[in-house]
Amino acid sequence: MASIDLRSVSKIYPNGAHGVRDVSLEIENGEFVIFLGPSGCGKSTTLRMIAGLESISSGDVMIGERNMNRVAPRDRNVAVVFQSYALYPHMSVRANMGFGLKMRGASTQEIAAKTETAAGMLGLTHLLDRKPSALSGGQRQRVALGRAIVREPDVFLLDEPLSNLDAQLRAEMRLELVKLHRRLGRTTIHVTHDQVEAMTMGDRICIMRDGQLIQAGRPLDVYADPVNMFVARFLASPAMNLLPITLHDNNDNLTLDGGDGLRFTVPDRHRAAYASKAGANVILGLRPEDIYEQPRGGTQPFQLRVAAVEALGAEIIVVGTVGGDGEKPLEVTARLGRHAQVSVGEAVTLHADLLPAHLFDPLTEAVIPRPSVRGPA
Repeated sequence: MASIDLRSVSKIYPNGAHGVRDVSLEIENGEFVIFLGPSGCGKSTTLRMIAGLESISSGDVMIGERNMNRVAPRDRNVAVVFQSYALYPHMSVRANMGFGLKMRGASTQEIAAKTETAAGMLGLTHLLDRKPSALSGGQRQRVALGRAIVREPDVFLLDEPLSNLDAQLRAEMRLELVKLHRRLGRTTIHVTHDQVEAMTMGDRICIMRDGQLIQAGRPLDVYADPVNMFVARFLASPAMNLLPITLHDNNDNLTLDGGDGLRFTVPDRHRAAYASKAGANVILGLRPEDIYEQPRGGTQPFQLRVAAVEALGAEIIVVGTVGGDGEKPLEVTARLGRHAQVSVGEAVTLHADLLPAHLFDPLTEAVIPRPSVRGPA
């Protein structure tokens, strides 16, 4: 096992384009870290630089106490699992899993023992003599993982390994990867654009955009306290509602005014943090899951004109319009319980919890600091 330390790592292509910009990150020994972001944000490029598959333009990649900038990929003792599985079609599962060891000169007995152990761990023992063409997508992904495991690397690098699987298999493999990490205890980096994978699998999430590391932290901490509107929008699905409103000071109360039908009072806990912004236009960030069909302690009512309803079984996603002062009403998404009674076209009263909500600066898109609802007031 080994820690990873990225020190101001950048990747600049010959045409001058930046793939990665000045990324610094310390990953502890045995930690499971998620690189999350949209396509082209630099997460896979960062992973490939750690693996040695992509050259570094500036900065340093440290694995353990060793600088890896000029170390060949095969000498870094890292294992990469790709989205495409990259299995040899003419080889059996057994041969595919043991191929890396064979190339390193391991004995037949060692290859057989490690292959059997990994196969047992991944539920592949009964498939060892099959070819990849006779396997399902999930089974092929397990073989790719097994090939990495038998090498006993210091670091596992997983580049969107679940993206080719259907929804049910992805859910199963998420759980399998978490169990595998707990069992092996190896430092692991998992690249994904899937918010569910990020929230459920990692010890930490590292959110990237345009080659930059925007925010890193424990999943629920990043969810509860995003540093800007991009993180707030990207981390959850449905995305956070971002509503342009005006902050007013009304007789010792701060109110949020988004037009007809959308007026809230700032919770007492956040009043001091937002007082200096009174009179300013801001963006209210309100998550769909903080909106309820029935009132709860501290919630505030508002009227929603329902435009669409998505019944998902366990929950109902409601999209509607509210406020906006006439011509352009604001669109709001709510995540309600499965028994919610709403219909397209009707006006319903919903109830918003403003305590976990955020205010953002509309120019910089940065969050306006306020006390965390996950910590002491």
